[in-house]
Amino acid sequence: MIPEVNLIFKIAGVGIVVLLLNILFKQAGKEEYGVLLTFVGVVAIFIVAIQMIQRFFEEVRAVFGF
Repeated sequence: MIPEVNLIFKIAGVGIVVLLLNILFKQAGKEEYGVLLTFVGVVAIFIVAIQMIQRFFEEVRAVFGF
């Protein structure tokens, strides 16, 4: 599978897991854990996105010789 598509599926998988756990915590009356879990999920996805953007700029630099 193409690595970019694989990455999109990983991001979607993390989102689905966070969503399900968030619903579970809300049903259990632990909304603060749900909010914390959502925050951790967003930070994890941002880290992945930043690494992807960094690779993109490295490739641009290599192509144009900066």
